[in-house]
Amino acid sequence: MPTYAYRCRVCADSFELNRPMSESSAPASCPQGHDDTVKLLTTVALTGSAQAPAAPSGGGCCGGACGCG
Repeated sequence: MPTYAYRCRVCADSFELNRPMSESSAPASCPQGHDDTVKLLTTVALTGSAQAPAAPSGGGCCGGACGCG
């Protein structure tokens, strides 16, 4: 279930709610009970190790693969 971040306009507290995507636009009350909240834009952090392919070695027009360099 996605986590959505909110900020209360009354007390300035930030908080998060886990709710289904179908309820992503529904109003949210802050933990202090205020109803004047705004949903914050958040980013997704991706982890892992992706490596770029190695650059061709050698010379010529194709990196030496065809024997031209």
